[in-house]
Amino acid sequence: MSSLGLEELYELLDEVLSRKDIRRALDVSSKRIENNPLSVMARYSYLEKFRDEVRKAKEEVLRNLDYYIDKTMESVRKINGEAYYADTSQDVFKLVEDLVGDPPKLVIKSKSMVTEELKLRQHLEEIGHKVIETDLGELLIQIAGEKPMHTIAPAVHMTRERAIKLLSSIGVKVSETSTLEEIVYQVRVYLRDIFFKADVGISGGNTIAADTGAVFLISNEGNIRNTTNLPPIHIAIISVEKIMPNMEMAYKQALLQAANAGLYPPTYLSIIAGPSSTADIEQSRVFGVHGPPRVVVILYNGGRKNFLKHEYLWEQLLCIKCGRCQGVCPVWSLTGNFWGGEVYGGPMGIGWTAITEGVEKASKLALFCLLCERCTEFCPMRIQLHKIIHYLKTELFKNWVY
Repeated sequence: MSSLGLEELYELLDEVLSRKDIRRALDVSSKRIENNPLSVMARYSYLEKFRDEVRKAKEEVLRNLDYYIDKTMESVRKINGEAYYADTSQDVFKLVEDLVGDPPKLVIKSKSMVTEELKLRQHLEEIGHKVIETDLGELLIQIAGEKPMHTIAPAVHMTRERAIKLLSSIGVKVSETSTLEEIVYQVRVYLRDIFFKADVGISGGNTIAADTGAVFLISNEGNIRNTTNLPPIHIAIISVEKIMPNMEMAYKQALLQAANAGLYPPTYLSIIAGPSSTADIEQSRVFGVHGPPRVVVILYNGGRKNFLKHEYLWEQLLCIKCGRCQGVCPVWSLTGNFWGGEVYGGPMGIGWTAITEGVEKASKLALFCLLCERCTEFCPMRIQLHKIIHYLKTELFKNWVY
């Protein structure tokens, strides 16, 4: 097995299973991640019909991806935004470096799995910029130097006690007796000044509409609106599979993602279509009012195009990253995203790891899957996740040394 590099995975997962703090946090959180979407879908039954509509629209985009990339960039430019296509991480780094300017700059970020995939924060820090995550869970991950444990709730494996210790280390005024409400308030106080001083705001995008160039962003904390609205430049980095054909389908995908994350209705659903503007004087439109004068969209490939025609992995590109499959997975509920690649973990993470880090690495992760098929059963996009994992297991055994 050493020739397959599996020993380290065994050791890591064994260590995680012995950590009582992680087990306690995941036990509480995984039950909520599993149950909350059930309540949402039962209460708002109209969401169910969005599933087939969104899947059909995403399939249309994937069949004609280059066309929709070009159309999206054209639409962004029509609304006075800036649009770029980046094939690799190095392409993104070069674009962002030029946009941010010479260090040191203060850069604020909202939670984004694609920028985690890119390790963009680390890159900007290495070249001299100060980067602050503004999502509470992602801020905890940044302080801890870890990877996100869930696509929606990155610090799902952390207890209150550990969160207090981490936040205290950067000067947030919390103590061992702080309640959850007091912790959240002190984080608000800590970030408030940072929001106003930031030179650049970077976000991801839950989806983007090809017909208008409008970026859709879901938030419950309110940090995304501050991140995208207060600095003089907003950079949205969006992976190409998140493109939707039009505003209607982009809106439905955003709602479907929020519902299946169990966070419905989302507290904030921002639609950003170009820089802020006004036409209040002589009905002549001027850009750059209270929001940033510059809005930049970077559409990132990162190897996704290589799998458009893959027999199994093409379906992973339909994923809306709601994280529902993680909450219902018996393995993930014990290990979190420690069972995963550099960024993506759990059932969806195995397929995403294959796309972003390679089939060989993902096939090792697939070995730990029980193939119970719960992930497929609950996936809102009806992705055959168990078939993707079965394929990857097959790839592993092809190279098995007996």
